[in-house]
Amino acid sequence: MKLFDVYPINPINIVKGVGSLVYDNKGTEYLDLYGGHAVISIGHTHPHYVQRLEDQLHRIGFYSNSIEIPLQKQLAEKLGHVSGKEDYQLFLCNSGAEANENALKLASFHNGKKKVIAFTGSFHGRTSLAVAATDNPKIIAPVNETDNIIFVEWNNEQALEQAFNNNEISSVIIEGIQGVGGIKVAPESFLQKIRSLCDAHNAVFIADSVQCGYGRTGKFYSHDFAGVNADIYTMAKGMGNGFPIGAISISPKIQSSYGMLGTTFGGNHLACAAALAVLEVMEQDNLMQNAAEVGDYLMTELKKFGQVKEVRGRGLMIGIDLPTELSHIKKDLLTKHHIFTGEAKPNVIRLLPALNLTKEHADRFLEAFSTIIHQPVAVNA
Repeated sequence: MKLFDVYPINPINIVKGVGSLVYDNKGTEYLDLYGGHAVISIGHTHPHYVQRLEDQLHRIGFYSNSIEIPLQKQLAEKLGHVSGKEDYQLFLCNSGAEANENALKLASFHNGKKKVIAFTGSFHGRTSLAVAATDNPKIIAPVNETDNIIFVEWNNEQALEQAFNNNEISSVIIEGIQGVGGIKVAPESFLQKIRSLCDAHNAVFIADSVQCGYGRTGKFYSHDFAGVNADIYTMAKGMGNGFPIGAISISPKIQSSYGMLGTTFGGNHLACAAALAVLEVMEQDNLMQNAAEVGDYLMTELKKFGQVKEVRGRGLMIGIDLPTELSHIKKDLLTKHHIFTGEAKPNVIRLLPALNLTKEHADRFLEAFSTIIHQPVAVNA
């Protein structure tokens, strides 16, 4: 048997990681500003994280949600405290797609409606309803297609209001900062407009915080910059620092009932131990503040490069929009300077490092970026 070939793969075998550094099987060191797609939130192999998981593994790794799991209640309490949403309710699952799927379904249970407003440039996951709400026809299989999704132009308040003329709007789902869409920050006024329209039409405001949440922007949820509360927050990536876990944080106005939602692996003992370790480190080391400070420094320095079209983002979720003639920079960063970054098509470099990224590592990246951007481009004779 061989692997199903769906990933374009760099010929690099990473075998070890410490903080924001990773090492391949030949001993080569790389600076990780990608974090496995915004997953590594407190750094690779953080000692407290490793100890938490090891201790839990020696006790019990898994049992189903048919019994009491005190770690779940501890996680809910800690998450409520760190996020500032202490009166919300927690449902645990396994991934960001699953979190969005459950959020969309829960909204429909809550108000009995079936239409969902999503936005151009959106990415919400690859499960059936989440992928239908994703603005990429190439990854939507025929079986996923539904007329229950209404796509509205990003940051178009008039189009949003018109979409609400349909009385069947169950929910609006929006990333606080679009990731795959190119690090596009949702304007605060647009998020406020969504809140007011959802209130007026008995619709559910779903804040997709899978990539832009969990402290990455300097606030726990990037939507918090708008000063309004969503009804459901979805999260995953940075939640477990690499251990698969996802969740939805649910407004107290939404009522639960037995059997409404369910999961086999969601909220297992190991996953909760991983998530608790992440929150404990975030709180102890003031990582949201670090993300804000180092992120501001990076963005300020990047904006000094005249060749860059635009620098977007907040905290340590940064997009560097490059002209076509500089589309080689991401590859050069990896192959010539051993720095991992992400991308968004066509020419946006995405920085999604651990929230404890140091200024020294930020400078290492800036120096490499400067070297590449200032080198003369070879011209074919």
